[in-house]
Amino acid sequence: MNADFLTALFGGLQFGWANALMLLVGALLIYLAVAKEYEPVLLLPIGFGCILANLGMSVYAEHSFLRVLYQAGIETELFPLLIFIGVGAMIDFRPLLAQPHMALLGAAGQFGIFGILILARLMGFPLNEAASIGTIGAIDGPTAIFVTSKLAPDLLGPIAVAAYSYMSLIPIIQPPLMRLLTTRRERQIRMEYAPRPVSQPAVIAFPVLVTVAISLVAPAAAPLIAALMLGNLLKESGVVERLSKSAQNEIINMATLFLGLTIGATMTAEKFIYDPASGFQVRTLLVMGLGLLAFGLDTVAGLLFGKLMAFLTGGKVNPLIGACGISAFPMAGRLAAQQALKDDPDNYILMHAMGANTAGQLASVVAGGALLALVSALL
Repeated sequence: MNADFLTALFGGLQFGWANALMLLVGALLIYLAVAKEYEPVLLLPIGFGCILANLGMSVYAEHSFLRVLYQAGIETELFPLLIFIGVGAMIDFRPLLAQPHMALLGAAGQFGIFGILILARLMGFPLNEAASIGTIGAIDGPTAIFVTSKLAPDLLGPIAVAAYSYMSLIPIIQPPLMRLLTTRRERQIRMEYAPRPVSQPAVIAFPVLVTVAISLVAPAAAPLIAALMLGNLLKESGVVERLSKSAQNEIINMATLFLGLTIGATMTAEKFIYDPASGFQVRTLLVMGLGLLAFGLDTVAGLLFGKLMAFLTGGKVNPLIGACGISAFPMAGRLAAQQALKDDPDNYILMHAMGANTAGQLASVVAGGALLALVSALL
């Protein structure tokens, strides 16, 4: 059954075997969202958007409503920014403010971004595509989408799917690495939680100062950090509860829905599997593979840095918190705390883990902005 027959059969719709396969990919994403609950808020609309894309309603179709959403929310970077306002309204930076040294772990958790950028370049990817692939290592969907939409829009689909899919697989990917790179004795290290008190004025001033500082140092990251800090300021000010709740619920929910649907609508067969003009799209598989490696490198680098801190402090730092230096908040922090409890039911490192996790959220935005600025200057 050739493509011409299928096109005639479906009333002029360009439909071939690759489109049929992409319908199965969309169905698989929906299955993972519903049956396995892997990031359902995003994978479900992405999966449905993938199905629509291969039924003639992709963002590349001239009269598709999804093209309108793409132009309004992705090309303008509006959807990722709205999501970041909601994320900021959910984050409590007090554990980080009480333990500023946790920022080091947040920095270590971004190693995968730059490691994969170098590897992708060695594999022959252009600099803009290599940088976009590297952002999967931020384990931060909005940051990856923000950077990719500017540098390599053609890779937006596979990069977004990789970023959000691997984020949902944190409970599967990280624990084996934690056990492999740390000893039971290290995982049993107890960390006293006696942080310096954080005043309310300091909590309110923090988002303002961070926005100013990062906007001056890394202007390319300014929109992302400003959205994140605005959401946090709404929450911490205590005087705009309705706006804070809207950011945490209605705003982030609507933006996530439209973002997922639009990203899914970029997943056409020509972009993902087979293009009659250029053949099989091997780079899609390479992007997914490099994204998984980026996640692994982030976790490994964080754990190794945690072990270094444990050594330098004479065993006062539990290396598990090093795995929290990624931006997958709060999943990574909770997971590290759970791992510590498995080896010692009375070992509570949750607040330390959350300090490292919030540092990772900030570091991923800064790293993504710095990468965007550097690559844009070189292109």
